Amino acid sequence: GAGGWMRRSESTCSVNYALGRQAGRAGMRPATSLPHIARGAGASGAPAAPKPCLLVALRPLNLEQEKQLFFESDFKYEPQFEYVQPEPRAVLEKYGEGSGLFLEQAVGIMECVLRRFGSYEKFEEVTGGSILPKSQVWAAVRKYLQKEGCVGEVVVRLSDELLSQAVMVVESCRPTLTINLAGARQHWLEGMLRHEIGTHYLRGVNNNLQPWATSESRKQLGLKPANPTEEGLASLHSVLLRKQPYLWRAALLYYTLYHAAHMSFSQLFSHIARFVQNPDVRWEYCLRAKRGQSDTSQPPGCFSKDQVYLDGILRLLRHRRNIDFKMLTTLGKVSYEDVDKLRHLAVFSRTRIPHFMRDQERYLQHLDHIVAVNELDDLALQHLLP
Repeated sequence: GAGGWMRRSESTCSVNYALGRQAGRAGMRPATSLPHIARGAGASGAPAAPKPCLLVALRPLNLEQEKQLFFESDFKYEPQFEYVQPEPRAVLEKYGEGSGLFLEQAVGIMECVLRRFGSYEKFEEVTGGSILPKSQVWAAVRKYLQKEGCVGEVVVRLSDELLSQAVMVVESCRPTLTINLAGARQHWLEGMLRHEIGTHYLRGVNNNLQPWATSESRKQLGLKPANPTEEGLASLHSVLLRKQPYLWRAALLYYTLYHAAHMSFSQLFSHIARFVQNPDVRWEYCLRAKRGQSDTSQPPGCFSKDQVYLDGILRLLRHRRNIDFKMLTTLGKVSYEDVDKLRHLAVFSRTRIPHFMRDQERYLQHLDHIVAVNELDDLALQHLLP
């Protein structure tokens, strides 16, 4: 449908909900939080969309009350969540199985960080740098949009209320990037822009120019889903040019989701304490893992879609020597497995490649650096992904 190319796994919501997103203050929440669970439109009185995206439908209505009860119970209480509309079982079941395929890699990545920095909090402080004032965020964003030739195409907003680091939505046919000021750290802002604009937005633009721009044409060509390639690529680009490109967030999400399948909310909460001290941040990860459930004392059930980041990252790294990354981006929102099949059908005029991918040799060196820093074992990956 209209603007369908922007529809992507996590942070895109139907237009009507974009307004509802910032409504209602959620109290101070650490900026290390995740891409948040959007607030329903009810709060702002925006008209409800006929089919809210999954993200909105899965945000509990009684979130703040349950958080308070949980914290007051010394983290023993099992939250009981209520939703606008209970999710159809089928949707949740599709995502209900956490995989353990890359568990060793996930734990290994986090142990690297802890060995090196002592705690996640310290890692964020040391490698993220200071939180930027508004004026510097604007300057950095403008500079980045110029680098990618997107000035005037993407509307940018700064917000104090967004719970994630950033979110991109299409609002009245214009791509709009909202950035959380609290999470805009000097060394991490650029990575967030590479993720949202350099990857999701540009691949969306390229996809729109291709013969497989519609879901019907994708079906006819028998294309694989864009994920996990799409989120894997965006996640790699978040850390690509960092001196210390740790894949912490993707790893912790993967780990949390794996354990959510056989633990209650409070068990999960205490289980991930090994990696995250801050209880507010831990609450966010557990909430994300258990969303869609009403009674969180029941272990089975987790929203395993969040494993897509690490899953995609590791598949791309495993095949990094034989993926044509420039072509992958040019072709739009396609899986790395479909590149050879689509190469000869592609339209190349007006497609764009992000500035950091133009030199493929340097790009590969960055990927090698990511593998080295995270102490990933190439042989192990080849074994897991034959």
